[in-house]
Amino acid sequence: MAPSQDRPPADSGLRAGRAPGARPLTGHLTALYRTPLTFLDGLPRHGDLVEIRVGRRPVFVLCHPALVRRVLTDDRVYDRDGASYERSRRAMGNGLATCPQADHRAQRRLMQPAFRPDHLTRYAAVMERAIGETADGWRHGRETDLGRELFLLATKTAVRALFGADLPPAEARELHDALDTFLKGIYRQSLLPWAARLPTPGNRRYARALACWRAHTTRLIGTHRAHAAEQTAGRATAPRNVLSHLLSVRAPDGTPVADSAVHDQSTTLVLAGIETTAAALAWACHLLSHHPGVEEELYAEAHGVLGGRVATQDDLPRLPLTARVVTETLRLYPPAWLIPRSTTEETELAGRRLPAGTTVVFSPYVVHRRGDLYPEPARFLPGRWAADEASGDADDAAGSLRQRAYAPFGLGAHRCIGEAFALTEATMVLATLAARWRLRPVPGTVVRPAARAVLSPERLPMYLYER
Repeated sequence: MAPSQDRPPADSGLRAGRAPGARPLTGHLTALYRTPLTFLDGLPRHGDLVEIRVGRRPVFVLCHPALVRRVLTDDRVYDRDGASYERSRRAMGNGLATCPQADHRAQRRLMQPAFRPDHLTRYAAVMERAIGETADGWRHGRETDLGRELFLLATKTAVRALFGADLPPAEARELHDALDTFLKGIYRQSLLPWAARLPTPGNRRYARALACWRAHTTRLIGTHRAHAAEQTAGRATAPRNVLSHLLSVRAPDGTPVADSAVHDQSTTLVLAGIETTAAALAWACHLLSHHPGVEEELYAEAHGVLGGRVATQDDLPRLPLTARVVTETLRLYPPAWLIPRSTTEETELAGRRLPAGTTVVFSPYVVHRRGDLYPEPARFLPGRWAADEASGDADDAAGSLRQRAYAPFGLGAHRCIGEAFALTEATMVLATLAARWRLRPVPGTVVRPAARAVLSPERLPMYLYER
């Protein structure tokens, strides 16, 4: 329905602008590849909707929460379509994370039962065991590649909880390397789509990594099928994880979910269930290692609640500071840091007419660092969330606006289905580690974000000291 002619549009008063520094042929490609976060961080100075150039192609970055909410909650006009999603679907399949609006509702209904609260309780029990095994395996005073360790922990948790299986450590490390190469490659291809067709060493590594990731997913499905057949021996059993749900659910006409659809959803789960959580935990550990005051407060809370044991789901209400550390980490370093949409028809944003097929990008990294929403936006201040909790969003206009701007898991119908899973795991891991280990950065190490599709540190070497 068209808006009333007597009522101004929701984004009236917002302004469109253009980022300076675009080169004639490459646009802003150099900045997007070499220093993407620095480049994005400066965009709000130029408007609420800022045009950048990817090569010669215009792309519009949302820099105001009102525009973010409008775009992410209207998937009829702003769909998951266009060249970037076509590449993602070729790589990952047409799963819940990549499908267009036309397929999304049916897929969401298919997957939602596997993420009910009763399932989350079972998943949390799996998390508890995996966290304990990992924390028990670390050694005092040893230099550790903490980013890789957290990836291995997230892999163990996700594969057990979502697939009812295990990956041997060597295979988990192989999967880590494959996903790292894939995420770098898919980001590079988004910036340079024409380069994806060239027979370069980087493209060959990307193809091998994609094949490796798909092969791991295929093996997980095959192992699960074989194990389920042995267990049930013809008897019906209730689904215990996401994969068993996918394999047991039936369409209204009684037909099972197609093997291709099972593979597409599982491929997405491997990436979303592992890489994003591992990245968030890595950034949290990095931030804590440089803020010893917050680290000691976190230790006091975690030690007081846990007393040295592994955190459980029942402990979460008594770990408010731990939850705030996770929230603040996701504000500063949201793993899904670039979310594109494509207009399905001509529309208008911030007074700018956008033709059908225009690419619009939401970056939580940009909106989460607005100084008018988050005072001292570059600082790690978990306590800022306690004030909002105390005042209540409905009674505090500034707090309400901050909450509406905060979207590390997206918004609207496409909001991440695994949000509760990820927050539960991250809080349990962080509390357990804080109660047992003191983290110290390796002197001289500079931790930089990697230019890839999931925002994570390139390397995170740490010294671990047992408390």
